[in-house]
Amino acid sequence: MRESASRERREKLKMFLTNWQGVIGLVLVVMFFASAIFAPFFATHDPNALDIPARLSYPTLDHFAGTDQLGRDTYSRILYGGRVALKVAAIGVSISLVVGLILGMIAGYGPRWLDNFLLLMFDTVRAFPTIVLALATVALTGPSLAIVLTIVIVTSIPQYARVARTATMTLRNTDFIMAERSLGASTGRILMHHIMPNVVGPLLILAAMDVPVVVTVEAGLSFIGLGVLPPTASWGTILNEGYLVIRDTPWMVVAGGIPLILTTLGFTFLGEALRDVFDPRMGKGR
Repeated sequence: MRESASRERREKLKMFLTNWQGVIGLVLVVMFFASAIFAPFFATHDPNALDIPARLSYPTLDHFAGTDQLGRDTYSRILYGGRVALKVAAIGVSISLVVGLILGMIAGYGPRWLDNFLLLMFDTVRAFPTIVLALATVALTGPSLAIVLTIVIVTSIPQYARVARTATMTLRNTDFIMAERSLGASTGRILMHHIMPNVVGPLLILAAMDVPVVVTVEAGLSFIGLGVLPPTASWGTILNEGYLVIRDTPWMVVAGGIPLILTTLGFTFLGEALRDVFDPRMGKGR
């Protein structure tokens, strides 16, 4: 059995490594994590340091991506903006996945009335567009990174919960679950030890493909002034500031857009490759 499992893992690894999209996606994702985590080591300047004489500079050897309207180094601000994106994506996606997984399994395995109630909650949350919900929330509390995280988590939970619910309903009447139930296994044991391992895989793939969505939401909210506030570096605020001076220099908009594009491509390619590896039938059906 161990040899069979080991052989299966090697085959999946080989399948992933022969998928050029997956390899490119993995490289881009590693670059995203490395640049964000080690931003202080890669940055050439303090991201908030002002240098008025060098304002709106074009790319030079000293400023790789030019400077903004206050003379701050755009390249360094891009790196530190990646830390904000990583924080929002890591915390937001992780909490959404865990809460959605638990609520989805409860809805799929619980009584009918509880399933209907939770579905009503999921549909109610999804009925509010993210930006509209953000505007209403910020009007009451004011913009902050905590508000961005809360909005991301609340609006992301239903999609994970629905996937977990569907998978749980498919598994609840299978032979091995019925056998466990007949042996007197508790509901908690069945959910944690038998249903969750079979449900969490698709959710992890969904989470990988959801990261760029979360990053884009944070950047979008920051762009319109509802997320991270200056002088904190964020890809959204960099794009906003670049848009205001685009007639003088386009480099801020270019530098702010490139990491968003690469991050989206990286996680999308990685998620597609993982889906092909763990669910080959879905990959062949595309």
